[in-house]
Formats: sequence, structure tokens, C-alpha cells
Amino acid sequence: MKVLRKSEWAILIFVLVYSFIPTFGGLFRVLELAGGPAIVPENPRASAMPTSIVMHILSSFFFCLLGAIQFLPSIRLKHPVAHRAFGRIVAVAGCLSAGSGLWMTHFYSFPINLQGNLLYWARIILGFLMIYFIVWSVLAIRSQNVLKHSAYMLRAYAIGQGASTQTFIGIGWMVLYGTEATGPLRDVIMVFSWAINLMIVEVSILEVLAKKGRQRRVSRTRNRSE
Repeated sequence: MKVLRKSEWAILIFVLVYSFIPTFGGLFRVLELAGGPAIVPENPRASAMPTSIVMHILSSFFFCLLGAIQFLPSIRLKHPVAHRAFGRIVAVAGCLSAGSGLWMTHFYSFPINLQGNLLYWARIILGFLMIYFIVWSVLAIRSQNVLKHSAYMLRAYAIGQGASTQTFIGIGWMVLYGTEATGPLRDVIMVFSWAINLMIVEVSILEVLAKKGRQRRVSRTRNRSE
């Protein structure tokens, strides 16, 4: 018996590929901090205070990868028990990812070329927003409001996937200009990446709302004609 449709496999593979560099690069960092070989470039902040970055990497890993599975209709509709079980893990992982990200943003000592005021405040605001969206998504599903639940989780997921978009834009910048973006330019690229994700999600939510509205209008028209 097929669990996923071909279109859903395509979505899942896309998310896995899109998340590969930041997600699995982070896992290499965890292995390094656990005493393994140094595969990724050295990060003195991670070596000095490893607990928060390990928590951030692992929670982000589960949030991004299990979160992608949660959006697949076949899992939601045909396997509701699995969807609820994964959902609890995703919600906790998302809050831990955002919380550890907030802690690192405020307490880690970043050089100015890696985090200026713009990036600092963007990370603080988006970190709290991510937790807010997750909490409201849980409250929404407890009230049986599936549409609001999905919308809030999509917004939280867009923030959580910011690192993936930042990675691809950063790689594109290096390919075009032969150097890594630093300073205010890096801040703008990082914030712009989150903006792209959130814009895509908001457009998707509006499309779903419009579709639901059309379905309700068709249903009312049919009921009047009967």
C-alpha cells in the first residue's frame, strides 16, 4: 500500500534537499563537539558554550524534517495518530529551536561582521514570533480549528527554515561575487531570506482561504437550487 502520492514524495524530497546543508552541517558540528573529527569550519562560540548550540541543532533537525512530513495530506488524513504524535514532537522541537536561538543571539559574542543590530533584532523578534505561532497553532487544533492551526504552523515553519534560504542565497552570492557577504550586507541577506519564506507562506495561506471561500459559495449555491 502506498503511503504517499508521487507529488508528496516530490515535496518531501525537495524539503530534504533544501534543508540538507544547514541541517546536516549542524549534525556534523554535533559530532565534532562530541569528540569526532572536525569536518565543518571551526566555531569558537560553539566550543566555548556547546550545550545551547547542540540543543539548537538537534531541535531544528527534528522541526524541519518532521515538520515537512506533517504538511503532507496523506499523513494528515490517512494516518491521524502518526500526525498527532509527530505534531507533539514538532511543536516541542520548534519551541526548543527558537528558544535556544534566542539564547545564542543574546548571549553569544558575535563579531560585528557576523551580526549587526539589524540581524540581532530580527533574530530576537522572529524567535519570539516562532514560539508564538507554535503556541497558537496548538491552541487552534485543540479548538478544532484546522485551518488556523495549519496557518500558524506554516508561519513557524517558514521562520525555522530561514537557515536553508540563507544558505542558498549565501552560496549564490559567493558564486556571483567570489566572496562571502559580511557586515551590513550579510544582515540584509539573512533578514531578506526570512522575508521570502514568510511571503511565500502568506501567499499560500491566502490561496487556501480563497479556495475554501469558493467551495463555500458553490455549496451555498447548490443548497439553494435543491
